[in-house]
Amino acid sequence: MSKATMGTNLPRKLEQKMQIVGEQIKLARLRRNLSVAQIAERATCSPLTVSRIERGVPTVSIGIYLRVLYALQLDDDILALARQDEIGRRLQDLALKPRLRASKKE
Repeated sequence: MSKATMGTNLPRKLEQKMQIVGEQIKLARLRRNLSVAQIAERATCSPLTVSRIERGVPTVSIGIYLRVLYALQLDDDILALARQDEIGRRLQDLALKPRLRASKKE
């Protein structure tokens, strides 16, 4: 059994999302008819690391994810992260107070 580190103790919801991302990356690789070894070579990492990404292991660095996405020609997908920040926009709108102007003195 591996030692639990800060990077491996994720809430269940995040673990599930990591697994989904891994599955999506694996499907993209399979659709391109590429092996794990080919992606690893193109991403300059080990085949084990690519396998870990495809399993959703949370300790793989985001830089490696980007290199794998680049090897699959999906690197622009990373730009979709946090693009639609609805909660942040609502909070920002609530913080905007209408500016009051001083009345004109006669």
